[in-house]
Amino acid sequence: MRSAEATEPPIMSERRTTVLGALLTAIGPVSMAVYTPAMPELVRAFGTTESAIKLSLSLYFGGFAIAQLLAGPVSDAFGRRKATIGFLAIYVLGSLIAALAIDVNWILVGRLIQGIGASVGVTVARAAVRDQFVGSQAARIMNMIGIILAIGPALGPTLGGLALSAFGWQAIFLLMIAFGGAALLACIFLLKETAVPDRSRLKPLTLVRTYAGLITDLRFLLPSLILGGSIGALYAQGTMLPFVLINVVGLSPTEFGLGMLAQTGSYLTGSIVLRMISKRISGPAAVSIGVGFCGIGGLLMLLFVHLLQPTFLSIMVPVGICTFGIAFLSPHVVTSGLAAFPKVAGSASALMGFIQMGGGFAGGLAASAFTSPLTSFGTIIPLMEFTAVAGYLAHRFISRRQ
Repeated sequence: MRSAEATEPPIMSERRTTVLGALLTAIGPVSMAVYTPAMPELVRAFGTTESAIKLSLSLYFGGFAIAQLLAGPVSDAFGRRKATIGFLAIYVLGSLIAALAIDVNWILVGRLIQGIGASVGVTVARAAVRDQFVGSQAARIMNMIGIILAIGPALGPTLGGLALSAFGWQAIFLLMIAFGGAALLACIFLLKETAVPDRSRLKPLTLVRTYAGLITDLRFLLPSLILGGSIGALYAQGTMLPFVLINVVGLSPTEFGLGMLAQTGSYLTGSIVLRMISKRISGPAAVSIGVGFCGIGGLLMLLFVHLLQPTFLSIMVPVGICTFGIAFLSPHVVTSGLAAFPKVAGSASALMGFIQMGGGFAGGLAASAFTSPLTSFGTIIPLMEFTAVAGYLAHRFISRRQ
């Protein structure tokens, strides 16, 4: 996982790139974090089933994951700025549709459109960093994005739970409209173009060749597998934790929102610790530590769920351990996975995000096969963490043979 250092001056400052990158990257997690406390209430409000509301989150994941495969090439073809503004407008439209929903079908439609619009966030954020920075500087920016990013998802469940209790489920989507509108205005006035647009990137044959080349290149595939298992598990458990903590453990929506601070607090702590010690350890060493935490957290999760009476601590302690590990591994894994593909950074970032969100989508769908949300959580999420560990071990093995 090595890359060269950048030689050309950046188009945007490191600070502006970091702040805009964090804002764009936060769209996906915030839209999930704000929404999850409302899921049990939406079941009651629309007289529907848990499976239908879980489907709304799975559709969000699916729209997000698949649309990234288009958002990345669009940003390569038309530029990061135009692509971002267009997709953010789609996100705001989806939020408005969901806020005005008269039945659960409109919630499903709104969430799908939201996912399509939000897909541009992480894609452009990572590509814009790769356009201007590489190596340790890029990893430092991604680490700082992680620190800033932790604030949004940390506040998301709390704001969502409070808004739900005070104003009802519509307030959840009004919060999303406000956040999406703020991100849209920020990009209109502050985001500079960091790429040289190339319309040929959207030709179908070029797209197929680009993605085929990426997915068969182990320099890209194995880092993406590490992220797909670890961060994908973070997304997938978002479909399960509300039902586990509210319906099984017995928390109220507000208590659930406050309780989820433990998850994001772990991510924030991991990001800060990594930043403090980054000058004393290498990027690969940070990845090793992070993967170790993910593996230990996954094992404890498996054991606690199947052997202990479910409590807030028995559920959230393993979640916190895994999330701490993700904060350690993601900056270097992301930057190293994109380093070798500067001419198709948007497409590479998109495919990497697709693999992450695809993991979350697949995990969410697999959860619907279980009658018990607790059993699905204690089975699917550990398997995803172990997948990340396997990807890391495969990368180590191949690196040593080269």
